[in-house]
Amino acid sequence: MKLHIPQDYRAKLAPETMEQAIKTIKTSFQRSLAEALDLRRVTAPLFVLSGTGINDDLNGTERPVSFPVRDMGERRAEVVHSLAKWKRMKLGAYRIAPGYGLYTDMNAIRADEELDNLHSLYVDQWDWERTVTAADRNIDFLEGIVKKIYSVLRSMEAEVYALYPHITPILPEEIAFVHSEELQRRYPELTPRERETKAAREYGAVFVIGIGGALADGERHDGRAPDYDDWTTPTRDGCKGLNGDIIVWNPVLESAFEISSMGIRVDAEALVRQLELAGCPERRELDFHKALLEGRIPLSIGGGIGQSRLCMFLLRCAHIGEVQASIWPEEMIETCRQHNIFLK
Repeated sequence: MKLHIPQDYRAKLAPETMEQAIKTIKTSFQRSLAEALDLRRVTAPLFVLSGTGINDDLNGTERPVSFPVRDMGERRAEVVHSLAKWKRMKLGAYRIAPGYGLYTDMNAIRADEELDNLHSLYVDQWDWERTVTAADRNIDFLEGIVKKIYSVLRSMEAEVYALYPHITPILPEEIAFVHSEELQRRYPELTPRERETKAAREYGAVFVIGIGGALADGERHDGRAPDYDDWTTPTRDGCKGLNGDIIVWNPVLESAFEISSMGIRVDAEALVRQLELAGCPERRELDFHKALLEGRIPLSIGGGIGQSRLCMFLLRCAHIGEVQASIWPEEMIETCRQHNIFLK
């Protein structure tokens, strides 16, 4: 069991006040995000049909929770991992013009998740997607979108402070940008997670670019499925990748803390290239992939922003179970209780 216990921990808010704060954050943040990125809200599915290529593979190894549908000849459906590909299809279905997009409340079950302070079987996030043009598929455009999201994050932190003055803001004025290749060159002796902690501690908030492809040492910074984020297109200084993670320094856990995974999505060329690299070119025959290769799905940028993660960070909680209802090992529940961390 992986669990970090902060020394002398006490929750910043009483349970009933915590619930009010969670509601305020979720209501305010999604409104501000929609305004900043010109998004409109849509309703999302909890499950999709298996075998269509619509569900996300995340790191490529996670097993979806699935079940047979009696009225569809026992065809299997599977609970979503995220909605990266589904959202992109909706951009096309709704004919959303470049510069505009959509967002939704995404609820998922990730049964293979390793449970700890940050990871739960239940995932709740704002999934968003925005139509772009071919000219937008560059690192400068990506960084511009990241800055807009970070501005919303800082404004939300200020709003929490106005309501609860003992929760003081800690985010820096600007977010830094660093490529995973650069981190590997700086700290070749460290693991990717340790590199993130170094960068988060140094900058306070950082966007780590280029996640999914092999670095100079042959290892990946982290896994990414080959069919949504573009992690192979050359950018600058010999680096590759048009995606990344927004990571902040978490003073409660004294570690890097990922708020969002996002990126410019694959075009047809990048899709073919990444499917080959991932050893799964046969996916080109799946519904989603064929539509993308045939130009029936628009170019886009998108990502997910963890709702419980955001609340956990802004309210300075030690465990994600303090802000969401899920299930946890009895040993974890008891260990947390002994250290004033009460899981829902």
